[in-house]
Amino acid sequence: MLNRILDVVRLSLDDKGYDYTEGAIRRGIILLAIPMMLEMAMESVFALVDTYFVGQIGNGALTTIGLTEVMMTLVYSVAIGVSTAPMAMVARFVGEKKPEKAGLVASQAILLGVIVSILIALPGFIYAEELLQLMGATDEVVAEGVGYTRIMFGTNVVIMMLFVINGIFRGAGEAAKAMRVLWLANGINIVLDPIFIFGLGPIPAMGVEGAAVATSIGRGIGVAYQLYLLSGDRSVVKIKARAWRIDWAMQLRIINIAANGAFQYLIASASWVFLMRIVAGFGEAAVAGYTVAIRLILFTMLPAWGLANAAASFVGQNLGARKPDRAEKGVWLALKMTVVYFGGLSLIYFFLAGPLVRGFIEDADAIEYGIRTLRIFAIGYVFFGLGMIPVQALNGAGDTRTPMLINFICFWLLEIPLGYWLGLEMGYEVEGVVWAVVTAEFILSGLALWMFRRGKWKQAEV
Repeated sequence: MLNRILDVVRLSLDDKGYDYTEGAIRRGIILLAIPMMLEMAMESVFALVDTYFVGQIGNGALTTIGLTEVMMTLVYSVAIGVSTAPMAMVARFVGEKKPEKAGLVASQAILLGVIVSILIALPGFIYAEELLQLMGATDEVVAEGVGYTRIMFGTNVVIMMLFVINGIFRGAGEAAKAMRVLWLANGINIVLDPIFIFGLGPIPAMGVEGAAVATSIGRGIGVAYQLYLLSGDRSVVKIKARAWRIDWAMQLRIINIAANGAFQYLIASASWVFLMRIVAGFGEAAVAGYTVAIRLILFTMLPAWGLANAAASFVGQNLGARKPDRAEKGVWLALKMTVVYFGGLSLIYFFLAGPLVRGFIEDADAIEYGIRTLRIFAIGYVFFGLGMIPVQALNGAGDTRTPMLINFICFWLLEIPLGYWLGLEMGYEVEGVVWAVVTAEFILSGLALWMFRRGKWKQAEV
């Protein structure tokens, strides 16, 4: 039994390739899921390590990280949204056995990502101070953290490329490549974080700005490695020299999927921005505790996101091979695995909230906020998984419009107004905001499962 498990793990981490349109469905999902979950696990580890080191500076630095990270989720949302297009399209063309078209999609998606990142970098860098003030930061927090915010916005191109190119690898079924890229990038981040934050030898202590420098360097090296893997014959996706010229017809096809994808994630991220703005009104301790709880939730949510990405890639490739029923069976299997995963974590977070939060902050008020936040999230944690899998499956099919509409209903029409009403009008403060999130995720999971069962995604065109 153990040998069989080890063989599956070794095969999943191998770059030799596997046909996900043939063979046992469970095996295919697991082979895709293992490297994708390991990839996201490293991203989770980095987020916690970053929070730990910055937490040693104080609540002000942690507040800067929290407020900037919420704004940067808008960047992540655009990057993830843009990456949904090459993931879905590359998967479809690989399933159809059309590698040249997959290569063209890859080059055009990269060009699009660079242009979008420039449009984000300029205003973000110039208006960093005003953005922090808009988020409710005090003058002290702005003075301490504006450099961090400028660096993160100014170097967002490396974030964009990591998501877009890893989306290409996932679509091609080369999840192990995407995993190695993120492990390299975040491994370097972890090593450089304490060096740049606290100083070492000739490198001066840069405080919270050092965290941004370390992150940008690590991610930049990861992008360089991605481009290396795409060169030559190192990937299923081969980008020919002429493919780097702008192909307007392909750009329009990518933008059609990416626009809905980006707006889909922007809707979700913007809701977190509004909620964080509400939380900021309850004080620095509230933001610090809320930030730690969110980082802990993301720590375990990201590996599950890897499983959702596996379902998306599986759907795309099998639709390309004209096997929609096989695609659907793979999604239901991934959903069962996710529910078990989140169910176990709910118990851990609810009963161990105290020691988990105390491991990151020392302020008594912040700890209390963090514990209450984490326990409420734990109560509704399973719903995050119930919605995540079908939504990503729809994205993998190229149907990014349906998840966009679901997110609009659940986050803008429900979560934000409910968070404002419970947190401010009813006086439940942070707890009210978190209950609004859990309620929205409950509704989202129901809508996503209903839309997936209807089956219209099987006719989606890319």
